[in-house]
Amino acid sequence: MSIAHFIDHTLLKPTTTLGDITKICTEAIEFGFVAVCVPPYYVKEAAMILSGHPQKVVTVIGFPFGYHHYTSKINEAEISLAHGASELDMVMNLAAFKSNDLAYLESEIVAMTALTSQKNTVLKVIIESGVLTEEEIISCCALYRHYPLQFLKTSTGYAEKGASVEAVRTMRKHLPSNIQIKASGGIKNYEFAMKLIQAGATRLGSSSGVSIAEEAKLMEGKEFTPHSGNS
Repeated sequence: MSIAHFIDHTLLKPTTTLGDITKICTEAIEFGFVAVCVPPYYVKEAAMILSGHPQKVVTVIGFPFGYHHYTSKINEAEISLAHGASELDMVMNLAAFKSNDLAYLESEIVAMTALTSQKNTVLKVIIESGVLTEEEIISCCALYRHYPLQFLKTSTGYAEKGASVEAVRTMRKHLPSNIQIKASGGIKNYEFAMKLIQAGATRLGSSSGVSIAEEAKLMEGKEFTPHSGNS
């Protein structure tokens, strides 16, 4: 399988323009990425550009710090879904987690999965593994394994440390097989991307998708073949 089929082509800078969104959507079509991940503000535009193409529109909820009250996350999610998002990457409330307020986190995930299950939407929960100990990562797995989410995601890309092979391995070991892993944060080359996939990641969030795909072409010959035209 082409490495492009693992990649959410991502652009979440606060200075992102509509021209930038048009560019990454065009690249996603050309390179065959699975999705684009864009700020909530641009979901409607990305959905319009990708209309008729298989690429999904992913957006982020409670980004990047996660300490929004979960009712505001639900509202943000509802608006994003109405605008055309098909997958939501929600940052868990790290403040609540660090305060050991598991009851709050349970209320948050119950409310969010009620919405995403009703709307048949893919939900990825970002735990920000780079600021967690191994034991804390395991605790996150123990919490979220009981809810109908589709992915646990390593990172926002805004913490001091992003994805790591060790975190992905720990998550894979302690999650049921029905919950997949999205690695993100600092994935800038083919070698690291492949190590994360080998460790158990089935989706990669990266703003370097084009260079990774082009490097894959050099490394694996026929690994990457751009789509012809816009079809």
